Amino acid sequence: MWLKWWEKISGNGYKINRQYYQYIGSKRVKREFWRRLLLTWVLGWTVVSLWIFCFMSLQATEKRKETLASMCDERARIVQDQFNVSMNHIQAMSILISTFHHSKSPSAIDQRTFASYTERTAFERPLTSGVAYAVRVLHYEREQFEKQQGWVIKRMDTLEQNPVHKDDYDTEALEPSPIQEEYAPVIFAQDTISHVISVDVLSGKEDRDNVLRARESGKGVLTAPFRLLKSNRLGVILTFAVYKRYLPSNATPNERIQATNGYIGGVFDVESLVEKLLEQLASKQSVIVNVYDTTNHTHPIAMYGSNITGDVFNHVSTLNFGDPFRKHEMHCRFKHKPPWPWVVITTSIGILVIALLVGHIFYATVNRIATVEEDCREMMELTKRAEAADVAKSQFLATVSHEIRTPMNGVLGMMHMLMDTDLDVTQQEYVRTAQESGKALVSLINEVLDQAKIEFGKLELEKVLFDIRSILDDVLLLFSDKSQGKGVELAAYVSDHVPKLLIGDPGRFRQIITNLMGNSIKFTDKGHIFVTIHLVEEIVHSIEVDNESNPENTLSGFPVTNSCLSWKGFKAFSQEGPLGSFSSTSTDLINLIVSVEDTGDGIPRESQPLIFTPFMQAGSSISRKHGGTGIGLSISKCLVGLMKGEIGFASEPKTGSTFTFTAVFTNGLLSSNESKTPQINNQSQPASSEFEGMNALVIDPRPIRGKVSQYHIQRLGIHVETVSDLNQGLSTINKGNAVINIVLIDQEVWYRDSSMSSHFFNSTRKVDPGLPPKLFILVNSSSSSPKTSSVTSDVDNPTIITKPLRASMLAASLQRAMNVRDKRTLNRDLHNLSLSHLLVGRKILIVDDNGVNRAVAAGALKKYGAEVVCVSSGKDAISSLKPPHQFDACFMDIQMPEMDGFEATKRIREMEHNENMEVSIKWHVPILAMTADVIQATHEECLRCGMDGYVSKPFEAEQLYREVCRFFLAS
Repeated sequence: MWLKWWEKISGNGYKINRQYYQYIGSKRVKREFWRRLLLTWVLGWTVVSLWIFCFMSLQATEKRKETLASMCDERARIVQDQFNVSMNHIQAMSILISTFHHSKSPSAIDQRTFASYTERTAFERPLTSGVAYAVRVLHYEREQFEKQQGWVIKRMDTLEQNPVHKDDYDTEALEPSPIQEEYAPVIFAQDTISHVISVDVLSGKEDRDNVLRARESGKGVLTAPFRLLKSNRLGVILTFAVYKRYLPSNATPNERIQATNGYIGGVFDVESLVEKLLEQLASKQSVIVNVYDTTNHTHPIAMYGSNITGDVFNHVSTLNFGDPFRKHEMHCRFKHKPPWPWVVITTSIGILVIALLVGHIFYATVNRIATVEEDCREMMELTKRAEAADVAKSQFLATVSHEIRTPMNGVLGMMHMLMDTDLDVTQQEYVRTAQESGKALVSLINEVLDQAKIEFGKLELEKVLFDIRSILDDVLLLFSDKSQGKGVELAAYVSDHVPKLLIGDPGRFRQIITNLMGNSIKFTDKGHIFVTIHLVEEIVHSIEVDNESNPENTLSGFPVTNSCLSWKGFKAFSQEGPLGSFSSTSTDLINLIVSVEDTGDGIPRESQPLIFTPFMQAGSSISRKHGGTGIGLSISKCLVGLMKGEIGFASEPKTGSTFTFTAVFTNGLLSSNESKTPQINNQSQPASSEFEGMNALVIDPRPIRGKVSQYHIQRLGIHVETVSDLNQGLSTINKGNAVINIVLIDQEVWYRDSSMSSHFFNSTRKVDPGLPPKLFILVNSSSSSPKTSSVTSDVDNPTIITKPLRASMLAASLQRAMNVRDKRTLNRDLHNLSLSHLLVGRKILIVDDNGVNRAVAAGALKKYGAEVVCVSSGKDAISSLKPPHQFDACFMDIQMPEMDGFEATKRIREMEHNENMEVSIKWHVPILAMTADVIQATHEECLRCGMDGYVSKPFEAEQLYREVCRFFLAS
């Protein structure tokens, strides 16, 4: 309900949106309107960009002002703090003088002591250029004071009226101070200003006002800026009064005047003071600083600074030097004018450009909507055509596959029938070659079909019970002739942890192994090809891999690639990957890892990224040398993905390649009781009861190769020991712990030293003369050793067993050599002999519109004694199978003119159903589909319409025989 409602709303919205765009893009809306709208858009955004420019410029200006204010306040604070430090130290000196000069009799301070002390403590007053002390002398005390000091009190106002330079200054040239009520001559001074000793500070106008205010207020007071004596630099004097006794803070001015003993002052060179402090700041060069005395705000006095012009912005910071009477200010401005506001300019211009682009895009969009809709309609039409082409391609592929398989069925069938006629050797070779070529063509068709199924997602996997070790034996048998012809050692090993029975798709698993081994055998001319199957848990938990990169520990002694690199990056080996799901609680899932290792040509590095691409090969030269379509690895990768696994490889040119893949199956031993398909078709049962309890000895210098031999022998129920040379083997046999019945020796050991081999042979005969152990030599090919004849009972030569080892082949070789025969084999032969007579007297109907196919099928079934009737259409099949009839089975083609096999089968089943309703006899003739269409959907359709089985073309006589025998055995 909700889905329908959403589709309705979405559909209506789409229609409204489409009608709107059709409207704004149609000719009903005049172009002039859109032009005016575009012009209005441009003008509006131009105004907006100008406003943004002004706003950001104002913000930048305010930020610049804030920066200047912060820098100026910082400088004012530093100057003020440093001045207060010096002021506090000068005030402390007033207490020192009151204590050690006026309170001591005689005084503990003289000029020399004062000069030395002030010089040594100058670091505490870094901003002062000198300190001096002037004592208060009343008029009646002047004469006695001058006699005591040895000099006359000098007046200061002469210097203020006529300033002198440093070199012209002479204290002796000053006039005596005029008669007045009291004097304040300097008696102590720092060496830097010792020239002011004997000068009466009350005789100068600025100093007199300073001294009077200091003793009345009890605080430090400052003079107005003036030119300092001798240095002629602009400065101020800080003055504190020195009292006779301790005064309370609320003392009256008269009480302070009466208690005054003298005045201590500090000379500050303002220009040096400010300059030193500003030099400590890194941004000194970017800001211009001016300091003013603004006590008289109408006529401020410049204390520091220059007349250099700078930025128009000016900030004023107040300076507080502790004198409430004196006012000081610091004026700051940037030295350089502000730069161009490029950020502001680019931002405003950028916004305007973006707005213009948006307007242009919108205007162009409106003009292009009609064109886009037309293109959309054309694209929809092309999409429909493409979908129709895909359907036609799929149909074409199925049709072509069927049409190719139909004549191929006739070709291969007639070839097979021709092989049963009397032919000479040359003719048989020609027929065999033609038959192999036909099978290669069918294999190619199967690969192309598999690729097509994968592309369309039609490939599905079966879930049947199978024996993975038997599948591996079958694949080894398939490539054994090629490996022996090349002298390449071929071997397989399955871990004991892998369950005997699994549930999955054995055909597709065999296809992957066959593709990988086919590539290996194609590109390997020496060394070995080694297939291993383990559980992923074995590799993860023990990191025990049979294939090491050390040449001494490989199957053939040739170097191989590092197999770990082939599964590097697999999710199954990471904690976050699928391995977490294969814990001990999920024992029904089996995660296998399969490796195919070879010592062939390897894959060129430039071709490795494309190795799994369909129809791609390593190079044109390799393609010419080895042939092939390059599709096998691509199909294998897709099949591995369907098995919930991963595939990878490691390859080194001139060394070889290792392909590794994982696959997930179900444990067949746990699920076999519940499985609906418990039968295992065509699976060998290698274990022979007559070998159980026997002991075997394998002599092989290579541990891996010995392990492979041990694996195959143990499958026969034989206990196996492995040693590396003949001496160890002889020692094992002579121990007598267990009777050794069988000795298998690798050719590398046996033919290395003939004298040692003869000694070993003779020694084994002496162990138990009545029943010595049987000796077998394991060789790679019939031409790989000088002794190729197999003698089963002769004591002179051991029996030759040609690799690759397989359980059934090994069992047969041991049986022949030891003159034993498996009872189960005998029973199986008798059973097969009885099966071969199942079709004798059976009447079978073949329905096919192609005469050649009818002849092939009839010939194959008549070979087993069946009575065959052939018809060419579905209507004839219905007439022939109308109950009551005498047919025991029917092979029916699917694609036939007028009426196909599906429709014919449905009508036959309807007839049988109606007949069963009337009589007690149950009519049901087995009908098996016989077609070249091998798509999975066709198989399902066969079962759906009532067919009992499925035979794909081209078929062989044994295939028809097996399918029809299933029903006769059940009956």
